[in-house]
Amino acid sequence: MLEQIARAVPDMSPAEAKVAQYLLDSPHRFVRASVATIAGEARVSQPTVIRFARSLGYAGLQDFKLKLAASLSSGVPYVHARVSQDDAISDVSEKIFDNVISALVRCRNAASAHALEHAVGLISEARRVEVYGLGNSGIVAADAQHKLFRYGISTIAYADPHTQCMAAALLGPADVVIAISSSGRSQELLEAVSIALEGGCRVVAITAPGSPLARLATVGVFAEPQEDGNVYSPMTSRILHLTLIDVIAVGVALKLGPGLVAKLEKTKQSLKRHRAAGADD
Repeated sequence: MLEQIARAVPDMSPAEAKVAQYLLDSPHRFVRASVATIAGEARVSQPTVIRFARSLGYAGLQDFKLKLAASLSSGVPYVHARVSQDDAISDVSEKIFDNVISALVRCRNAASAHALEHAVGLISEARRVEVYGLGNSGIVAADAQHKLFRYGISTIAYADPHTQCMAAALLGPADVVIAISSSGRSQELLEAVSIALEGGCRVVAITAPGSPLARLATVGVFAEPQEDGNVYSPMTSRILHLTLIDVIAVGVALKLGPGLVAKLEKTKQSLKRHRAAGADD
């Protein structure tokens, strides 16, 4: 919830942004404080505090505080937001599966077909595709490379920020960068993307809507997992990003047409001698 509020700050009025910053600096104090205290310490009017809560989609300040308190008290820090210390493994399994399934459904319903088509078009016509991700997103970047290079597209993934910047400096208008970040706020990744854009390269961002990366990108494909990456391991975002990569990869395959089948068959045949009899993976 705190991450969602942080992403919404750039679209708020100056007064509401003051309330948001006060909340982000002291979320537990915000829950306990009266509207008068919040207004005084944030240096805004009391109606502004109420408008802030309503602008985020809540019925009022009390409703917002209840939801905020629940989000702050739930989960095991740095493990998962939906489980508790006393959960049995059956409960853990059910909660994590349900959380991922609901996040996938939300992502599917919110996905922009236009953005996906734009991303597929850019990638399928690119001279070279470079995939950038840091930390957890570096794993997703490697998966994207593994899928796209088999199509005959010159593709490489970089998870080191210095290498990303150096590689980005060599890209031009015929190239595409796929930048992956759950928060869209990593300064190192933003720097590499900016360098690529300066050379005329197009950027497909798989990230959170409204993030700095989303605003930089040529086209944004958005996932909003509703997990605070500062407090919990970003599990759901990884699943969403991998799924979006699958959608884009299949779209590129269809865009490239029937001729791609021969290339895929060739790569499959190259692996046969490395497999034991009867193996199919």
